[in-house]
Amino acid sequence: MSNAQKRKRKMFLSVLPGEQIELVLALDGVIQEYYVEMLGQIKTKGNIYKGKIHNIDQALQAAFINYGTGKNGFLQVDEVHPEYYQAEVKPGKGHKYPPLQKVLKPGQELLVQVVKEPTGNKGAFLTTYLSLPGRYFVLTPGREQLGISRKIEDEKERERLKGIVQELKLDEGLGVIVRTVSEGQNKTSLSRDLQFLKRLWKEVRKKGVAEKTPALIYEEKDLAFRAARDYLTEDVSEIWVDNEEVAQQVQEFVNLIFPRRKKMVRIHSDPEKTLMERFNLEKQISQIFSREVELPSGGRLVFDQTEALMAVDINSGKIGGEKDFREMAFKTNLEAAENIPRQLMLRDVGGQIVIDFIEMRDKKHISQVEKALRAALKSDKARTDVSRISRFGLIQLVRQRLGISALSVIMESCRHCQGTGTIRNLEWQALQAQKEIYRLLRRKSCPSPLEFPVDQDLAVYLLNHKRDKLVHMEQQFDNQVLITPREG
Repeated sequence: MSNAQKRKRKMFLSVLPGEQIELVLALDGVIQEYYVEMLGQIKTKGNIYKGKIHNIDQALQAAFINYGTGKNGFLQVDEVHPEYYQAEVKPGKGHKYPPLQKVLKPGQELLVQVVKEPTGNKGAFLTTYLSLPGRYFVLTPGREQLGISRKIEDEKERERLKGIVQELKLDEGLGVIVRTVSEGQNKTSLSRDLQFLKRLWKEVRKKGVAEKTPALIYEEKDLAFRAARDYLTEDVSEIWVDNEEVAQQVQEFVNLIFPRRKKMVRIHSDPEKTLMERFNLEKQISQIFSREVELPSGGRLVFDQTEALMAVDINSGKIGGEKDFREMAFKTNLEAAENIPRQLMLRDVGGQIVIDFIEMRDKKHISQVEKALRAALKSDKARTDVSRISRFGLIQLVRQRLGISALSVIMESCRHCQGTGTIRNLEWQALQAQKEIYRLLRRKSCPSPLEFPVDQDLAVYLLNHKRDKLVHMEQQFDNQVLITPREG
C-alpha cells in the first residue's frame, strides 16, 4: 500500500439550508474533489422520466424526446434499448443498428434517463439503458451483466464478489455493476443493498406504467445524500458538517455503514469562522474558479478555455535562487505535471486539453515530467488519454467529463465583456451574501439593525429574489437586515 493510501481523507459538507450544498474531499489538507449544488437550479442528471418521441431525425439517427422539462432531450440510436423497437429490422450493411426511423415512431412512449444536463442551446443527452445507484451496486435493468469496478484490483476479491452476486441470484433482465466500496464487504451488507435496489426498480417500473406522459418517475438524491452514498469510503476518517440536520442524516448513514465509528461525524458551529476557513480550504476553492493557479516554487498555471479546447500554459514566474534555466524549467514543469491533473478533476474539464510546458532539451527531464503527469492522472476517475511531449513542448490530453462542473454551476458569461471572460453569477453572489448575513446574525455582538452593504446589482437581486429567505433570518434571530447599495 502506498503512503497516499495509508493517509486518511476528510470530508466537508457546508450547507446553506434550502439553497446550497458544498462537498469537499481533502487529503492532508489538500482538496482532491469539490462539488457544489445550488438547490434553486434545476438538476436532472440521473433522473428517470416517462417521455414521448416528438420527432426522429434521420440524418442524425436520433430521436428528440419530450420528457416534461421544456426543451426536448436528445436520444441517439445507440442509446435505444431493443425492447422499444416497434418492428424487426436488420441493420444495413456496415451498420451496427437498424435505421431509427424504421424501429421507432413519433408519439411512442418510453422511459429515459438523463446522462448529461442540457447546456446552452443543446437539450439533455438521454438513454433508455437505465441505471439505479446504491451503496455497493449499480442496478442495470435491461442488461444482464455482472461488472466489477476496475479499481478493485485483487483477483481473489473480484472472484469473491462475483460469487456472492451469483449466489444472490438476480431476477431475469437485471444486471449489476459492483462498486469500489463493495471491496471487503460481507454477504449480508451486499444482499441488503441489492434487495433495496430491486424494490426500487419495481417501484420505478410500476410508476412508469401508471403515470401519464410526460412525468418524472425517479429523482436522483441531493448532494448531501450522495456524499454519504457515493463518496464515503474506508479511508475517510472524519466528516465535518456545518448544519445539524444534515449532520444527523449523515450520521444515520454512517451508523449503517460503519457502526463502530460513532464519532466520525463532527459539527462545526463556530459563527466566527466558516467551515472552509477553519480548515484553510477557502483559498484552494477560490483557485478552482481562478484563471491562474500558483505552484509551490513560484511558477503559475494559466487556464484558458476556448470553443474547441482547454489550453494550459506553464509560466515560470520569478523563482529566486535558480541560476540554471534548465533546472528551473524542469522543476517548474514537474510541479505542473503533478498539479494539472488535480485542477482538471476539480474543474471537471472535459474534451481536448493542450498543455504547453516550458522548453526542455534533456531527454531524461522530458521522460520524468511525462511519468509524473501519468502518475498523477491515475487518481482521476474519468477516462483519460495522454500523448507524449512533442518537440514543441506540447502535450495533448483527452479527458472524459464526469458531470456538471462547479465552474458551469457558478460562472456565467460577463455582460460587460460580451462573453470573452466570466464572473461569479448573481445567484452565487447572493448565496455567499446570505451565508455571511447568517454568520453575522448568529454572533452575540451583532448590531441591530444589521446593515449589509453590497454592489447595487446584488442588492437588487437579493431584495427581489431572496427577500423571503432574509425575512426568515430576521424572524429567526429577532433582528432586522438592511441591504444597502455600496457606494462607488
